[in-house]
Amino acid sequence: MEMVIRMSWEYIIIAIIILIILLAVLKAGRKDVHLELNKLVEYLGGKDNIVAVESNLSRFKVTLKDVTLANKEAITKLGAKGIVEINNDLKIILGPNSKQLKKYIDSIK
Repeated sequence: MEMVIRMSWEYIIIAIIILIILLAVLKAGRKDVHLELNKLVEYLGGKDNIVAVESNLSRFKVTLKDVTLANKEAITKLGAKGIVEINNDLKIILGPNSKQLKKYIDSIK
């Protein structure tokens, strides 16, 4: 009986340690996403260069005052899977981060 109780406590301690590690990893991941969003806004020419934003599934559409200020190469290095430029619009395939980016830009404007 004592052996069963001891094993139960060991499993509980292991579960708590795994939970703490998981929470630490998730918290670190959020900071990285926030830094990447800041960089992405910078690569779009800054928040003052952004006129309008739209998000649709994995696509992110941004209308810029001056599209020449956008650093498309740097945006691609951040993880964009594709960029299409039409007039002052950039359509960027970002994956699941497109909605998060739209919310972030809306919050800083």
